[in-house]
Amino acid sequence: MRLSDIHLRDPFILRVPGEDRFCLYGTLGTDSQGRWPGFPVFESADLENWSGPGMAFVPPAGFWSDRDFWAPEVHFFRGRYFMFATFKAPEKCRATQILVSDRPEGPFSPHGAGPVTPAEWECLDGTLWIEPDGVPWIVFCHEWLQSVDGRICARRLAPDLSAPEGDPLLLFTASGCPGVVSHGNDAEGRPQYVTDGPFLHRTASGRLLMLWSGFGATGYRLMVAASGGGLAGPWTTSPDALFDQDGGHGMLFRDLTGRLRAVLHRPNHSGLERPVLFGIGEKDGMLVRLPGGLEGQS
Repeated sequence: MRLSDIHLRDPFILRVPGEDRFCLYGTLGTDSQGRWPGFPVFESADLENWSGPGMAFVPPAGFWSDRDFWAPEVHFFRGRYFMFATFKAPEKCRATQILVSDRPEGPFSPHGAGPVTPAEWECLDGTLWIEPDGVPWIVFCHEWLQSVDGRICARRLAPDLSAPEGDPLLLFTASGCPGVVSHGNDAEGRPQYVTDGPFLHRTASGRLLMLWSGFGATGYRLMVAASGGGLAGPWTTSPDALFDQDGGHGMLFRDLTGRLRAVLHRPNHSGLERPVLFGIGEKDGMLVRLPGGLEGQS
């Protein structure tokens, strides 16, 4: 199938280490009975023609979550493949659970004793970041539905990614970023601000950047924040969105020629989302969208 044939939200593309192929993961809707079937995986050698889907993860009997299977990411770390994904259950907060497999296609199995985000927080969209000293961290969103002003936070992980270590660290909040507008009000009339999909990238010059998504004057948008130091920041979001055409929850990867590419979903409307690709460059320590159309846009 072509990329435009794939209905998927929160796309994530992994170039399989040591191989000339890619795996695409993302969020599916529910089945006809309202159940969440798991996470799909599509495969491609050229980013244009895709096979699948196979199922990278199907919840085993007794798995703690039964709904809101969102935003799977797969990272190759210390010889294994780790999936960071969002889950929810009745009477439990939305959380990131880490899964593991020896193959990028899966099957993935739960890793560790449970979620690695704070149990009392509604959290989503966890991503893996490895600091220069080799210490792994999860960077995630404290969801705006609970926090009102969406927050992006980080938490140190055990060396084998099996458990969190220490308290979360607040990196920044959505309302303090230029160009961000509220996404309605809560029951008490307070404006709510969205943070979605953090993804970190270090430029060739060594600058630490973060893609993240929220809402601006033109709708859902992909933004870039830059750190004034390391993971702890301070973080400053550019007033110029990287993409502001009703698309977001993006990430970066390199194609077979080594070129930097972005993938995100567009439009941001349930049932209509498709993965789209475009070229990315680095200029003066920031990311810029390269000229050209959107690949995968029908």
